Amino acid sequence: MKHASTHFLRAVIFAVGIGVLALCIFAFPGLGTGWTAEFPTAPKSGYVVMASFYAASVPFFLALFQMLKLLRYIDTNKAFSEESVRALQAISRYAIAMTVAFMTYMPAAFHFAEIDDAPGVILFAVAFACSPLVVAVIAAVLKKLLQSAVDMKHEHDLMV
Repeated sequence: MKHASTHFLRAVIFAVGIGVLALCIFAFPGLGTGWTAEFPTAPKSGYVVMASFYAASVPFFLALFQMLKLLRYIDTNKAFSEESVRALQAISRYAIAMTVAFMTYMPAAFHFAEIDDAPGVILFAVAFACSPLVVAVIAAVLKKLLQSAVDMKHEHDLMV
């Protein structure tokens, strides 16, 4: 039963990874040309958005890899170890890198909102760009908690 939950989480991670990989292969390439056809006054903006999505996908897949490593540590009873702390720290850093990559499309979002007279687009773009930041904060808090647990475990091992 213990490994069932980690196997389920692995399956979810693989499903999300395959979904994002499908977006990278099928949806993102058409973004630049579709944007150019829809908004001929700003032909390069679509390519900026496409490039920011591709740039954000690299740390996304690296974070998924770190999550798989963290699940492996849990399965091998190394959940309270320095390796787990480093994996959480890496997940936090990759999430911040995703936020930075997503922020590069903000000028295009402002331009789109101006052309289409849709200020809600800016709010949606900011929310989408900052969503990995929430993951980064959660991973940082978990890292701090795990680090204190590892330190307490180390002190307990020294006393015994």
